[in-house]
This record gives sequence, structure tokens and C-alpha cells, in this order.
Amino acid sequence: MEVLTRGGRALDSVVEAIVVLEDDPRLNAGTGSRMRIDGRIQMDAALMNWDREAGSVAAIEEVKNPIRVAYDVLKTPHILLVGPDAIAFARSKGHARYDPSTPDSRRHLEESLEKIRNGRLPRYARKWKGVALHDTVGAVARDRRGHFATGSSTGGLAFMLPGRVGDSPIVGAGLYAGPRGAVSVTGIGEEIIKQVLSKFVYDRIADGLSPQAAADRGLALFPQDVPIGILALTSRGWGESCNRDMAFFASSARRTF
Repeated sequence: MEVLTRGGRALDSVVEAIVVLEDDPRLNAGTGSRMRIDGRIQMDAALMNWDREAGSVAAIEEVKNPIRVAYDVLKTPHILLVGPDAIAFARSKGHARYDPSTPDSRRHLEESLEKIRNGRLPRYARKWKGVALHDTVGAVARDRRGHFATGSSTGGLAFMLPGRVGDSPIVGAGLYAGPRGAVSVTGIGEEIIKQVLSKFVYDRIADGLSPQAAADRGLALFPQDVPIGILALTSRGWGESCNRDMAFFASSARRTF
């Protein structure tokens, strides 16, 4: 809100909102991100602006704020950098080495491994036999110029092979922004990617639906046992739709979950 009240850009306000969330160890983004099954932390983050410029990183390690690295990618000719090369890019832009693990993330790893061993998995994770979803973060914003932006950041699912990439850094899946609005979603990444969920919701907005109706239409694509949360923002207002209890904050200019 400080960025917006100073007349700053929606894109910058989204970055700063997500930095706050990444720095909160209770959430699965930045510090506190969930560990892969080999004990490593690999994070995804992305930004998209009203003019459809975008930047994202996937499976990046040892940085404090992946969303800031995604912002640096947005300034390049590219959209998505991954793995070791994303880390090298981050170092070249001055992002210091940082360990995002916490006692809670180590405890969650042990719990996940125990569930894999015992086969106690939800339907969407049963391929592991022979997941819990935790607090991906995102933000959407509109500034005084009427420009929109969206962003997301995550440590992923509780059950992840090294190198797995979810929906959060994928334009059209985990996030989408354009001149008509901004959308950010959370949930089971593989299921979101299959539905190209954020673009689906944005297209319903472009067709004339209210942001709430568009978000509800997106949620209806999924069965109840697949956790999904959607934020949508337009010049006419905002909407949120989810099939689980999910924390979100709404102000006159910014929405976060």
C-alpha cells in the first residue's frame, strides 16, 4: 500500500507485497518453503504486468526472495529461468546466498516421507504410492494509472521430486495480467496447469464477467477434493473464490492471499 499511495506502479507494489509474505516463515514461499523429498528447497516465483511483460524463475535455490529475482528476469528479453542457471543469474544481480529452510520445513519433510512410506496420500498424490498444500502466496494490484500487475511465489507441494515445477511460474496457469485485469491462483499446480486456470479466468473477465463471477467459473472446473484458490481484479472491483479456508487481505488497491 505504501508503494501505491506514493503513486508507484502496480508491479512494484506486487513485488513488495510478496516480499513480505516470502519473509514470513509460516508460509510456503521464500523462508519456510517446503523441502523436496531429497531435503533441498527449490522455489518458483513469477510476475506479470498489464502490458503482458513477465518474468519468472523455477526450481531456484539459496535465495531469500525469489520474487525479486523474477523481477530481474522481467527486465531481460526472457520470461523464465530455471535451476542452476537461475541461481547464477541471481548471483549476477547481487542476490546473496541464503538458506530458506526452517525447523518447520524440516518437520514437514519428515511428515511427508512418512506418508509416502505408509501410502496415506490424497487422491491427487497417489502416484507416489510403491500432499499436502501449504500456503503459496500471491498478489494482484491496480495503480493510479489503471495498470494491473500480478505475482506469485511458492516452495511447492509437500510431495515433490527435485526439479518439479508447478503452476506458480507459468504464465496463464498460476498468474495472468493484461489491460483488463489481473489474476493469481494457488492450489495443486499440476491440475492448475492442465486447465490454464489464470488465463481461463482472465478470458472470462475479458468476455464481460465480473471478477467474482469469473473466479467462481474458474473454481467450478475442479472437483472439491482438489484445493484451489483464485484472486481476480479488474477496474470494476475484485473477486476471490476458493474451496478451502485460505487467508486473504483486500484493500482498495491491492489483494493478496
